[in-house]
Amino acid sequence: MNTPELHNSVEPAARAAFPFTALVGQPQLKRALQLAAIDPGIGGVLISGPRGTAKSTAARALAALLPGAPFVTLPLAASLEQLVGTLDVEDVLRDGRVRLAPGLLARAHEGVLYVDEVNLLPDALVDALLDAAASGVNTVERDGISQQHAARFVLVGTMNPEEGELRPQLLDRFGLSVALANPVDAAQRTAILRARLGFDENPAALGEQHAEEQRALSAALLAARAALPGLAWSDDVLHHAAACAMAAGVDGMRADLVMLRAARALAALEGRGEVTVADVDAVAELALAHRRAEGSAAQAPANTEERPERQQPQRSPERPQDEPSAASTPQGDWGALPAQPEGMAKVQRIAGWPPKKA
Repeated sequence: MNTPELHNSVEPAARAAFPFTALVGQPQLKRALQLAAIDPGIGGVLISGPRGTAKSTAARALAALLPGAPFVTLPLAASLEQLVGTLDVEDVLRDGRVRLAPGLLARAHEGVLYVDEVNLLPDALVDALLDAAASGVNTVERDGISQQHAARFVLVGTMNPEEGELRPQLLDRFGLSVALANPVDAAQRTAILRARLGFDENPAALGEQHAEEQRALSAALLAARAALPGLAWSDDVLHHAAACAMAAGVDGMRADLVMLRAARALAALEGRGEVTVADVDAVAELALAHRRAEGSAAQAPANTEERPERQQPQRSPERPQDEPSAASTPQGDWGALPAQPEGMAKVQRIAGWPPKKA
């Protein structure tokens, strides 16, 4: 019995990417992805939101803007060796040469590494992933032998908060974050439906419709990458970024550094020759939203210059000396109420045991 050859009848799959410029709404998401594409050292973008809010569509669309950039997806069931690669120790023992079996990090070099449901990944994989994304270098170690290779990629992680949260230590290591919500405007939903249905019916036609915008945006991203080394941060910009981070109550210095790199990428994207305080303000929420301590200010003070101390007001004679002043009342939790006196009821004494008989 002859078995038909399947390879002659199976058509290879070719999945077109949705045009980035055809995405409707979500300006913060598009800005964060563009900034991460300009400077992958920012540390990637974490996108949280409910199902069906174009998280994966936006990630694929970003890769299509970068010429020749691979789009690599990290599956949830991947092992650490599949992610970082492994070394063939037998070759080292036989001929003294280290041979690297590359993993997904090597395949994603100069492209986009997409991780869906990153909150469900084992912590070991997330640690290795974020280390490589921030440093641009992947280190493979086995049996006391190590080798490094370049791993410069744009990390895009998505998650649905209903399925679990990331640990704060891992949240902090993502450079930027965006929280998406379901569109509630009927006109915007209509525009999304029109674009999506048009793409499903004829991807080539929608791609051609946005071809000029795509080429212009791709050229702008590449030009911004080239302009990054020529942009520096003034003392005013450094001071403002530090003030924003302190107002948010963040731990460590990573938020300050991410804000500065994102502000520089924004200035380069807009074709300006210097980074300004306004650039820091434009990217601050992207860098601080997932790092902000509870009860901290949403924005930095409008004026961060040092002010002379004001003279303490004199105590009113009518106020008792032991009453705290309004200025000394904590302002962090506006919902807190002062302690209220509670009445005390007399507890009835319970009779003891009767004396033993002699």
